[in-house]
Amino acid sequence: AGRAWGSRGMEGAAGSCRAPLPAPCGLLRGLLLAVLAAGSCQGNSVERKIYIPLNKTAPCVRLLNATHQIGCQSSISGDTGVIHVVEKEEDLNWVLADGPHPPYMILLDGSLFNRRVMLQLKGTSRVSGLAVTVAKPSPPQGFSPGLKCPNDGFGVYSKDYGPQFAHCNKTVWNPVGSGLSYEDFDFPIFLLEDANETQVIKQCYQDHNVPRDGSGPEYPLCAMQLFSHMHAVTNTVTCMRRSSLQSTFSINPEVVCDPLLDYNVWSTLQPINSSGKVDPEKEVIIVATRIDSHSFFWNIAPGAESAVSSFVTHLAAAEALHKVSDVHLLQRNIMFTFFQGETFDYIGSSRMVYDMEKDKFPLRLDNIHSFVELNQVALRNDSVLWMHTDPVSRMNESVEVQVRNLLDILSNSSVGANVTLQEAGYSQPLPPSSFQRFLRARHIPGVVLTNHKTAFQNRYYQSMYDTPENIQMQYPKGLSPEETLEYVTGTAKSLAEVATVVARALYRLAGGANNTSAIQADPKTVSRMLYGFLIKMNNSWFQSIIKPDIKGILGDVPQHYVAVSSPVNTTYLVQYVLANLTGTVVNLTKEECLNPDKTPSSEKEMYEYAWVQGSLDPNSTSRVPYCVRSTVHLSKALSPAFELRQWGSTEYSTWTESRWKEIRARIFLVASKELEIITLVVGIAILIFSLLATYFINAKADVLFSIPRDPGAVAY
Repeated sequence: AGRAWGSRGMEGAAGSCRAPLPAPCGLLRGLLLAVLAAGSCQGNSVERKIYIPLNKTAPCVRLLNATHQIGCQSSISGDTGVIHVVEKEEDLNWVLADGPHPPYMILLDGSLFNRRVMLQLKGTSRVSGLAVTVAKPSPPQGFSPGLKCPNDGFGVYSKDYGPQFAHCNKTVWNPVGSGLSYEDFDFPIFLLEDANETQVIKQCYQDHNVPRDGSGPEYPLCAMQLFSHMHAVTNTVTCMRRSSLQSTFSINPEVVCDPLLDYNVWSTLQPINSSGKVDPEKEVIIVATRIDSHSFFWNIAPGAESAVSSFVTHLAAAEALHKVSDVHLLQRNIMFTFFQGETFDYIGSSRMVYDMEKDKFPLRLDNIHSFVELNQVALRNDSVLWMHTDPVSRMNESVEVQVRNLLDILSNSSVGANVTLQEAGYSQPLPPSSFQRFLRARHIPGVVLTNHKTAFQNRYYQSMYDTPENIQMQYPKGLSPEETLEYVTGTAKSLAEVATVVARALYRLAGGANNTSAIQADPKTVSRMLYGFLIKMNNSWFQSIIKPDIKGILGDVPQHYVAVSSPVNTTYLVQYVLANLTGTVVNLTKEECLNPDKTPSSEKEMYEYAWVQGSLDPNSTSRVPYCVRSTVHLSKALSPAFELRQWGSTEYSTWTESRWKEIRARIFLVASKELEIITLVVGIAILIFSLLATYFINAKADVLFSIPRDPGAVAY
């Protein structure tokens, strides 16, 4: 039982729908048809008068691994509660003890969305759900719902390898991590993304729910209903087994969860046969970074510092190297790698290592000369990047020599630049990084570059507040979208400096002998990438470099969650940005570009071809498409645990995402229980009276509706 709240009137309820008038001899059937016709015509209109939908929300959903379920869910029919606004901790007393109308649906101020408050709410039956607002400005003390020791147990350190570094014993990398994302809540939690919708809820609360003179408010009360019922329960082992049984024995299987998966993006400086094998004696330097992020809420993962700053720098370094004239003469090849799913126990990197070990990838682990990883490289005020290495593998003399050479080359490459590279220390372990998955398989010389020596400088790691503001991206007021795209920010300049140092070091490491002063990353390109990956994906540059058939991926607000449907928009865009920056425009027709096998000189085994939209013609609204040839490829980023059907694995990631039927939120006015009962009883009484009346009318229909005799007629 509910009523509409606000200024919505009753106009247009009936519309133009009309029910046919019943014939006298079929009164009962006619009444039924009339009711059904009116209901079908007016049902949606009635719902709009009762409920106000909340359209700009993001839910907390359920994720599962080999041992746990985390996240949130509602009951199968949604959870409902009377709204109470909580803007300071004292307001919780009304919800937890004093309020006379439980359960409550809390509108929680973003500054109170922390572990201490959430665990209080988790332990009571007086709460049916939460709607959380975004704190503005971001919480100054920091906010990270991730773990203090990210990806613990799936890196290289364990009881058998560097036990003194296992479980972050030496360094707690994410000290502000609350672990909130890894709790299991049995009520729904939604993020309110639209300030206008938040204000509507607060106004409804002010009009109906504010306590008067210390006593509870009177009915009707403003209520909220949240729908986010999850199909999967317990853990990945359980949900995958159920899905597998359904797929085996059911004609219409109902899958309850899906593995987190996507694709890694990789490219080489010198082309290689992607379907063959690189010669065992050929050495390759791997440059790596991650392209995914995460937060408490589904598909809210801006990842400005945790992911975007690193992969944008990586892309800029790749472009700078491809412009060098003698790259084809380098002694060693360079492979640019962008891993997906690293947030969830290294999905992408563990899969690439697995494929290399099983000869399912062009490279083998033996081909790897060294490893350079970019990991949170947005510069702070001191303009220092720290070089982290693995102290355990460096105990091997040959590895130590190669690591020392790598560190020297990186340090020398920063001479004269506005960024300084310093070694973190021999006894310092590696931070959470993809490189750890490669070290689990083989002792490889490698370095992880970060902006922190010990704990993360990023106070918003894996949170919705890891936004452009977190890496100090600032634009002058009044710029148009096109001007903002082209504006070179201070952040873009500093990341271009980092990309320049990395590109010069890689050139030296690959055997380059020429002067490196000409190797320079382009700040303008970095600016475009930062704008596209952090502010607005649907911009003119991204539109021009993608295929026409995938232009639908360009949403407004970029998010970098790995998800279960692949490739996600981030993967596509990294792929096509990399192709644009490192590829070559070739003179092929559309048909030749789309079918390179039919073109004798295409070298399809060595290159990938893409027919992209191109820029708008200045004199018309049409685009000028063209063909791009590049060495950019995709490889599967699905945990080997699912390939091997080892759903309880402790070696590989086992993260899955529950399926759901619907995600939605709405508010409405709710009447008192007494009024609802009275309404129900009166309704039942009217129904019984109507049925009895209809029965007697139908039984006496021949008398009530008999046709009178014609008085002029005479019978003989």
